[in-house]
Amino acid sequence: MSEPSPSAAPLLARLLDLLADDAPAEALGAVTSEARAAGVPAAELAEVERAAATALRIRGALRQHRRRELQLTALFDTAGDLAASRDLGDVLKAIVRRARMLLGTDTAYLTLPDEEAGDTYMRVTDGSVSVLFQRLRLELGEGLGGLVAQTASPYATPDYRTDERFRHTRNINAGVLDEGLVAILGVPLLLGSSRGGTGKVIGVLFAADRAPRVFSPDEVALLCSLAAHAAIAIDTARALDDTRSALAELAGANAELAEANAAVRAHSAAMQRAEEAHDRLTDLVLRGGDVTDVAASVAGLLDSPLTIHDPAGRPLAAVRPDGSAYTADGPDADRLAGAVEESRRGARAVHSDGRWVCAVLAGQELLAGLVLHRADRLDDSDRRLFERAGVVTGLLLLLRRTVAETENRIRGELISDLLSDPERDPAGLAERGRRLGVDLDRPHLLLVAEAAAREKLGGAAMRYLFGGDVHGVSAEHAGTVVLLIDGDGDGTGGDAARAAAAQLGHLVQAPVTVAGTGPARGARELAAAYGEAARCLRAMRVLGRTGEGACVDELGFLGVVLGDAKDVDGFVTAVLGPLLRYDERRGTHLVRTLRAYFRAGGSLIRAKDELHVHVNTVVQRLDRIQVLLGHDWNEPDRALELQLALRLQLLSGGREG
Repeated sequence: MSEPSPSAAPLLARLLDLLADDAPAEALGAVTSEARAAGVPAAELAEVERAAATALRIRGALRQHRRRELQLTALFDTAGDLAASRDLGDVLKAIVRRARMLLGTDTAYLTLPDEEAGDTYMRVTDGSVSVLFQRLRLELGEGLGGLVAQTASPYATPDYRTDERFRHTRNINAGVLDEGLVAILGVPLLLGSSRGGTGKVIGVLFAADRAPRVFSPDEVALLCSLAAHAAIAIDTARALDDTRSALAELAGANAELAEANAAVRAHSAAMQRAEEAHDRLTDLVLRGGDVTDVAASVAGLLDSPLTIHDPAGRPLAAVRPDGSAYTADGPDADRLAGAVEESRRGARAVHSDGRWVCAVLAGQELLAGLVLHRADRLDDSDRRLFERAGVVTGLLLLLRRTVAETENRIRGELISDLLSDPERDPAGLAERGRRLGVDLDRPHLLLVAEAAAREKLGGAAMRYLFGGDVHGVSAEHAGTVVLLIDGDGDGTGGDAARAAAAQLGHLVQAPVTVAGTGPARGARELAAAYGEAARCLRAMRVLGRTGEGACVDELGFLGVVLGDAKDVDGFVTAVLGPLLRYDERRGTHLVRTLRAYFRAGGSLIRAKDELHVHVNTVVQRLDRIQVLLGHDWNEPDRALELQLALRLQLLSGGREG
C-alpha cells in the first residue's frame, strides 16, 4: 500500500506562524522549497506558492507601515524637543540632527539668510567632513538651495553634479565636490507672508547622500513637515532672544522701565501660552486623538467654534468651545476654497467673510482647511496658535492616510482574489475578509470605475473612501478600479455610482465613469455583481455616457438584457451566426455591412458612403445576407431582432467591422 501524499495544510500554517513572528523573507520562501522537497501534489504546491507570495506582500506592507510609524513618532518627538528649546543655536542643531535621522541620509545642513550681505550662509551642519563646504555662501538663485529660497518650493535631485535645472557656480560645485555629495533634497523654512502673497523664506533645510538616490514624495513631505515645525521654533527662539535683548536695553531706562517690562512680560506670557498649547496638541496626537479632538482643543483655547474641511469642502469635524457639536451653516464652498488657496499661497492664516481660515499642508499637497468662526481680530499669539494647529492636524491626517492606504492595499488584494476566482475557496475568502475587517457576508454595493487618467484613479478612490462618509475598500482590477462599499443604507447601486462619479471626477480633475450594482453578499454574489457592473460600464462607454454613474436598470432594454445575462453570447450567435461564420471563413464584411445599412436607415447611398465601397457592392452583400438569413430579414420584427443582436455583439466585445 503506497504512502499518502504529503498535505499542504501544515505548510500553510507554518507560513502564518512565520508571518506572525515577523520572520525574514528567506524563511517564508523556504516553505515553498520544503513543499517541493516533500513531494506535495502539484495543485496543493501551487496553493503553497500563492500563499507564500501573499505572505511576502503582507510582510512588506507591514514593514512599510512600521517604518512610517517610526518616522512620524520621531517627527512628534522632534516637535517636543523644538518646543522645549529656548536657545537658537540648540534649536538649529536639533533641527539638522533630526532631519538627518528621519531621512537616514549621510548629512544634513541648514542655511540662513545674511540680511547685511544679501546672501545666505551655512549655519549648521551634521555629518559634514569638509571645511570648505561648511563655509559656503550662496547668492539668491544659485544652486539648489538658492532656487529653493527664491521660489519658496522644495527641490530634489538624484545627482546634483549632472542636474541642469540649477545655476551651478565654481564656488558651490567645489564645496559639493569636496563634501562628496550626490543626491540632495532641499525644503524652505516658511514663515508669515510677504506683500506678493508667498511665505517668507527664513532658511533652507537640506538632507543629502554621497551616492545617487531618488527622494520619494513621502520623504519630501516628511522633511517639509519638519521644516514647518522648525520655522515656528526658530521664530519662537528669535522672539525670545528679542525679548531678552529688549529687557537688557530697557534696564537702564528707569522712566519707561515699568511699562516696558509689562509689555515684555505680556509678550513672554503669550509666547509661553502658544508653546504650551502646541505641546498639548502634540500630546493629544501621540495619545491617539483624531481630528475632532484637535478641533475641540483649539476651539476651547481660542474660545470660538472651529470646523475642519477636506479639500472638497466636506466637513471632517465641527465643535464649539465647550466640546459640543457645531451645526451652524458653514462657509460657501467656493469662498472657502478661495480662502484656503490664499492661506496656502501665503503660508499663514487669513481672514475671510468673518472667519479665520488656515490651510493644512503636507509639503505642497493640500490636506484640509481649518475654519475658526470668529469675526474679531486674532492677536499674534492666537494667530500663531491657530497656525500651529494646522501643522499638527496635517501630521495627524498624514498618519491616518498612511495607515488607511496600507490597510486598503492589503484588503484590495482580497477583493482581487475574490473577483478572479470566487469558486476557489468562498469560505476561505470570507474568513480572510473577517480578519481584515471586511465582512463579505454583509450586503455591499459594488462599483466599477474607469477614467482616461487611469494612473490617478486608484489614489483618488482611496481618498474618496478615506475622507468622506463612504465606508469600504477599493482595488485595481482588470484595468478598472473596483469599490466595495457598505450597502446597509437605502441607496442603490445607481445612486452610489452617481455620487462616486461626481466625487472621483473632482479628485481626478477628469471625467470618471462609474457603473454600480447590488446590494450583494458573499463571494459568489459579489463576483456575479462585478460581472454585471463590468457589462454596464461597457454599455455606458458605447452609449457615450462618459463621466456619468448608472446601474443596469437605468439603461433601458440594454440594461434588462445585460442585467439578466442568461445567454447574451448565445442570443448573438443564434441571430447573427450565419453571417459571423461566413465572415470568419471567407474574410468578408457582411456583419459590418448589415450594421451600416441599419445605421443609414435603409439607404443604400448612405451605407456605401460609410463603408467606402460602390453601391453595387452594398447590393451584392445584401443579396448574400438574404441568402444566409432568409427573405424576411428586413421585415420589422426580424430587423429589430437583428439590430438588437448587432448592438449586443458590439457591447460584448465584438469588433465594429
